[in-house]
Amino acid sequence: MPAVSGLFDTHCHLDLPELAALQQHHWQAAWQAGIRALLIPAVEAAAWPNLLQLQKLQPQWYIALGIHPWWAAKHNLASVQGLSRLLTTHQHNVCAIGEIGLDFALATDTFEQQLQLFSAQLSLAAEYSKPVILHHRKSQPQLLAELKRQRFKQGGILHAFSGSVQQAKAFIDCGFKLGIGGTITYERAAKTKKVVQQLPLEHFVLETDAPSMPLSGHQGQINTPARLAEVFTAFCALRTEPAAEIAAVLWQNSIDVLRLPAA
Repeated sequence: MPAVSGLFDTHCHLDLPELAALQQHHWQAAWQAGIRALLIPAVEAAAWPNLLQLQKLQPQWYIALGIHPWWAAKHNLASVQGLSRLLTTHQHNVCAIGEIGLDFALATDTFEQQLQLFSAQLSLAAEYSKPVILHHRKSQPQLLAELKRQRFKQGGILHAFSGSVQQAKAFIDCGFKLGIGGTITYERAAKTKKVVQQLPLEHFVLETDAPSMPLSGHQGQINTPARLAEVFTAFCALRTEPAAEIAAVLWQNSIDVLRLPAA
C-alpha cells in the first residue's frame, strides 16, 4: 500500500465504458488530485475476468467481485457458483464481494431473484471471509434482516449511504462503514450531512461511484475518481477535526474494512 498521503476512493467503476477508454488518464488525474487508491467493484459476471486483469495493472487498484442487483436478471445461482470457483484460485486478488445488495426501486418482479442472489453472495462472502460492498435503494430493512439472519460477521461498506443517524447505526452495529460520496455536496442532503457531523470519524469511508452520482455543480457530467477531492472538501466542512487528521482516519478506515496490508 502507498503511505498515508492521500485519499482512497472506495467505490469507483473504472471498468465501465464511460471511464474504460481513458482509464490511465482518469487515474493520473485522480493521483494529481490526491487520490492514492481505488476499489473497483464488479456489476456482473462478465466483468470478473477483466477486473482480475486490471488488478494487476496498478498496485493501488483493488477489486471486488459480485453481481449488482440491476444485473440480477442476467444471472442465477450457477453464476454465484462460478464466483466461488474464481475465489478458490484468486481469493488473494479479491478484497471484497461486491457490488451486491437489493434495489427495491426496480420492478417488483425482480425482487425474488435479487433476494436469492444477494443471500447466496452474502453466504459466499462468509465462506471466504470477505467483506461486502452493499448496494441499497428502498431496501435497508431487508438488507439488515438478511445480514442478521445469516449472522454475517465480515462487515463491509454500505455504499452511497444516505439516511438518518438511526439507520446509520443499524449498519454500523453489523460491522459496516458508511460510504459517503457526492450526495453531501447537495444542499438537500440534510439527513446525510447530519450523520457525517454527529457520528465518530471511524465509521466513514469516501467514494465517488464514478462514472455515476455526479457532484453538485457537475450534474449531467461523467463523474470521475478525481472528484473525490471535492467530496473530501465537503466532508471536512461538516467536521471539526483538522483536514490532515480526517484524511488519515478515512484512509485507515478504508484499509481496515477492506483488510488491506498497512503501509
